[in-house]
Amino acid sequence: MLPLNVRIGFFLAVRALRRASLWTTGLIIFVMILTFLNLVVVSGILVGLLQGAIDQTRVRFTSDVIVSALNDKSYIENSPNLIALIETFPEIEAITPRYREGGTLEANYKTRKDTDKPNTAVAQLVGVDPYKEQAVTHVADDIVEGSFIAPGDYDQVVLGHYLLKQYLPIESPAFTTLENVGIGTKIRMKVGDVTREVTVKGIIKSKVDEIALRVFMVDSQFRSMIGRNDGNVTEISIKLKDGVDPIAVREKLERSGVDQYAKVQTYEDAQPQFLKDIIATFNMLGNVFSSLGLIVATITIFIVIFINAITRRKFIGILKGIGIDGRAIEFSYVFQSIFYAAIGSGIGLALVYGFLVPFFAAHPIDFPFSDGILVAPLNQTFFRVGLLVVSTVIAGYIPAWMIIRRNTLDSILGRN
Repeated sequence: MLPLNVRIGFFLAVRALRRASLWTTGLIIFVMILTFLNLVVVSGILVGLLQGAIDQTRVRFTSDVIVSALNDKSYIENSPNLIALIETFPEIEAITPRYREGGTLEANYKTRKDTDKPNTAVAQLVGVDPYKEQAVTHVADDIVEGSFIAPGDYDQVVLGHYLLKQYLPIESPAFTTLENVGIGTKIRMKVGDVTREVTVKGIIKSKVDEIALRVFMVDSQFRSMIGRNDGNVTEISIKLKDGVDPIAVREKLERSGVDQYAKVQTYEDAQPQFLKDIIATFNMLGNVFSSLGLIVATITIFIVIFINAITRRKFIGILKGIGIDGRAIEFSYVFQSIFYAAIGSGIGLALVYGFLVPFFAAHPIDFPFSDGILVAPLNQTFFRVGLLVVSTVIAGYIPAWMIIRRNTLDSILGRN
């Protein structure tokens, strides 16, 4: 009996949809599309805001795998041998070893009077091989003034924009920036007991804090300044070939004994915990906003189906009077609801993956701390499609059930 009711319900649904007003059908489908976009896009933008920051950090700083000094060490011991070992891995495309030390910068020291406040800033001083750094992180692409350092550029540096007041006008005793510093300005750089006068060659504007607070210098000169002539570096960023799993490379490095001398992390491992917590929070907020949209859509479908069933109450009574089972009529409204949800979700999927995701990937939202993208994993999206279909079916079934359970004669005669 059930298959017969299903077939009759499907026939009645098709008949009702063919005779339905195009405006009404279009409006319901439009509501479904908006609901689907609300389910996917709102949470996708919230998560994408932080995903953009993660992607920037991976591209410009950590790359796919980063090897850094152990927590109780200031540098990676046995670095030359470890670098030679890493370069033998066929999965690796390029690496960039870096020397890093904390230091201070001072400007206008030649003209400053004894009573004037020092024009200083605290920074991370980094020595790199310019060609290797560019091959891994393409950091030179973020230069906004001047140019990046080249192998022969001794006594020349590139500054992150957070170190300059014209880019970060913050007045705070705990965080100072350099004033009146630009391309060609001579500044004094101090690391440990060594002080050296250098010239600003370029300025990097990056949304990665680690880059924006750094000073880049040619590694051979910086190595002599910090007395690290043994070749022991502080960190090594590793770029993998396309399709290589960073976790597999990390495990391979650990099996090779690299973890005895250094900390080996994938780009995900290197993410700070607070960033992971924020991502989880934004996911939760996105789900809350999406749920509100889902409730609104469910109520809208309920009202539309209920009004439709009320206006067709006499017709429903006649169908019952000629022997059509009530379940078949209920199935007809369920099929109509599935049609609305399926068409709305299908158009929504086409919009999201055919237009919105590629659009935001090509034109990310310019947030102050990241280039926001739209994150829409397929598994989560289809789960939300399922939620939309289920809620729509429930919203379509309940009003049909309310009308059909009434007395057949009362429905035919229009009595309450």
